[in-house]
Amino acid sequence: MTSAPAFANCHSHVFHRALRGRVTGADSFWTWRDQMYALAAVLDPDLLFDLARATYAEMHAAGIRSVGEFHYLHHGPDGRSYEDPNAMGEALIAAAREAGMRIALLDTCYLAAGFGREPEGVQQRFSDGDADAWAARVADLSRKHAGEDDVVVGAAIHSVRAVPRDQLATVASAFPDAPVHVHVSEQPAENEECLAATGLTPVGLLAEAGAWTPRTTAVHATHLTPDDIATLGDARAYVCFCPTTEAELADGIGPSVELREAGARLTLGSDSNTVIDMFAEARAVEMHQRLASGVRGAWSADQLWAAATTTGHASLGFAGDDTIEIGASVRTAGADEVLWAATAEDVVSDRIDTPRDLAAAIDACWSRT
Repeated sequence: MTSAPAFANCHSHVFHRALRGRVTGADSFWTWRDQMYALAAVLDPDLLFDLARATYAEMHAAGIRSVGEFHYLHHGPDGRSYEDPNAMGEALIAAAREAGMRIALLDTCYLAAGFGREPEGVQQRFSDGDADAWAARVADLSRKHAGEDDVVVGAAIHSVRAVPRDQLATVASAFPDAPVHVHVSEQPAENEECLAATGLTPVGLLAEAGAWTPRTTAVHATHLTPDDIATLGDARAYVCFCPTTEAELADGIGPSVELREAGARLTLGSDSNTVIDMFAEARAVEMHQRLASGVRGAWSADQLWAAATTTGHASLGFAGDDTIEIGASVRTAGADEVLWAATAEDVVSDRIDTPRDLAAAIDACWSRT
């Protein structure tokens, strides 16, 4: 067997796991999102716990030990708070613990359906009304879990579409010692809407709000201008690529090399959990770059290992000192070759979590839609 560092999965929407194999006909990101919203509408704390525990167990078996959960499904179906306003977040924390995972709960501020538009439909479950109310709720959760080794409570801006311009700075500064994550420029339509509404790109608008610091992660960062790239690099921000999801949703290929050369730090995530395999995510950064450039070797194995492990753990507020074992069936000379050859199934796991639990949780979700 070969020892390797344990992975950090820096961007997960755990409930999307129930969409795998069921939402294949959507012709764009936006039609896919409609079907994702239908799923979000039926979840409650108990069902979210069941689905998350089984999915986090799948991550653990794949060699992942830290997960950044980008969490915006906060309230009940009518938008009213549960008796415990953080019941959904607590369900995710409990699920991660049962699966043997550390969790950075990236509690996400989501207040609008778009520029100048109130939340619509299921989005009412996501909204706290304004950024101050969001921050007060998250502060309670953060105090409860302060000092725990396996939980970090961080902040997230869902997107520039979902948080009004005058409230972005409140979210960015609410928890000055915690990680801050934000979806950025995943789709050209987002950039076009932002430019039309504000005259700035999403990166530029977030820069105006003071969002870019060394503790901030830009998720996706697919459609960037040269000035955007320079802004993220100058800030020494993290940039989280999720290549399997970005391919599955037809998002595009992000400028990974340009961001690295500018000074940004790459991390990796499974996002919609269509695939839970950090070997696949790491390799895809290089493979997508080859497709875009026609040149091999832009990313070395060492660079990709760092993105998938130590840099990723740091971006979530954790140390990355765990190791995993890769089975002897991957007959290679060392860690470099393992990165190019192994899959999640090659990780040796002594945890017994049957797929039946995951299938039951997924079936329960769809029986409610």
